[in-house]
Amino acid sequence: MELLYITLGVVIAILIFAVVSFLRIRKAVTDLNQEEFIQGYRKAQLIDVREPKDFAAGHILGARNIPQSQLRQRYKEIRADKPVYLYDQNGARSGRVALFLKKKGYDQLFQLQGGFKKWTGKIKSK
Repeated sequence: MELLYITLGVVIAILIFAVVSFLRIRKAVTDLNQEEFIQGYRKAQLIDVREPKDFAAGHILGARNIPQSQLRQRYKEIRADKPVYLYDQNGARSGRVALFLKKKGYDQLFQLQGGFKKWTGKIKSK
């Protein structure tokens, strides 16, 4: 019986953590559908946060690759005074990147809903 309470406590703690993380990300970044993303990304900094091999396989035309794994060293390459449009493969990683950038003082953060896998616009591959 005691094991059941411990397991239940762990499950509840994980759920609370997940909900808090989700709410923090929602507050840090604005989700945009593809049409909204297309309307604004040409006037913004378009950042692909996937790893270089994924970027090389195909990326949105005009995007720069700053992988999440290199963000702590490279975030200063992103200007804080211009909008930042982020995307990854499915939308999960770009939210965490937005949270990091928000903590560093960036406030115009947008992400592509569904990520690159849902993108039907122009792409470039190496």
